[in-house]
Amino acid sequence: MLETLSLLNKISFPAIKRKSIDILQINLGYRCNQQCLHCHVNAGPKRKEEMSHEVLMQILDFVENNQIKTVDLTGGAPEMHPEYSFIIASLHALGVKIIDRCNLTILTEPGYEHLMQELADKQVEIVASLPCYLEENVNKQRGNGVFESSIEALKGLNQLGYGQPDSALILNLVYNPQGASLAPDQAQLEQDYKLFLANEFDIQFNQLFTITNVPVKRFGSMLLSKQAFHPYMELLQSAYQPANLDGLMCRYHLSIDWQGFIYDCDFNQMLDLPLINDDSKLHISSVSLDDVKQRDIIVAGHCYACTAGQGSSCGGALS
Repeated sequence: MLETLSLLNKISFPAIKRKSIDILQINLGYRCNQQCLHCHVNAGPKRKEEMSHEVLMQILDFVENNQIKTVDLTGGAPEMHPEYSFIIASLHALGVKIIDRCNLTILTEPGYEHLMQELADKQVEIVASLPCYLEENVNKQRGNGVFESSIEALKGLNQLGYGQPDSALILNLVYNPQGASLAPDQAQLEQDYKLFLANEFDIQFNQLFTITNVPVKRFGSMLLSKQAFHPYMELLQSAYQPANLDGLMCRYHLSIDWQGFIYDCDFNQMLDLPLINDDSKLHISSVSLDDVKQRDIIVAGHCYACTAGQGSSCGGALS
């Protein structure tokens, strides 16, 4: 990681400031039932990092006191946190819109089968990773059997009303490129996904988000091992679109790690680039929105992944 950060810090990126804080993205921990090749978190079954109950309560206080409207839960697999049901119930009670970043397969794992109904009951919006609609490509990137389990989970969600016309239960899918390349046109790819999944599996969903692979953690290490890091960075820089700067997710949300420390985005979190005040990391327990508004966003070379081509954010393409 230090080698990756050193390389990224040598690449300049335009200075940007935060505009507002519309979303609080919370990383509940790095444990995951999968170990995907493109993972920028380096998540996996053996990771031990996990948010404590004390930090959870501090976050809930922050959400309530600052009238946060949307909370985006991520990981790892956020559903593997032992207090996940408590978390979504507490946020729902506060009237907060909840987004769950789901790898789909966790919903079919023994001991987690109840989660689909809980997500539906709390009207949690699901953003689910399905990096391709073809079985071979999904299993190559995420492991054997993942595609089959993902389809099983999608069918279960559809049965509960997720992704169905006239339903309030939102199901969005996420596409990641198979390697060191930019995503294709999001609108066209969404049509391809919808046609294939409907014809082959009778599966429906709302939107497709295309997200560029960011060269940090596992994906960054893979690029370095294949001597592909520099060519990938050159690709991202050559495809830079200034028009995408306005829509960057870091300008509208905060990222909170499992310990409660605050970052501009999930990628900065993985590179250990936190918000700092008087040489100390800012913590969710001791700040208000006013403390973090209008701050300069910490940038480095990895930011080109979000501005290349059609752009990339947690909500998909920017243009």
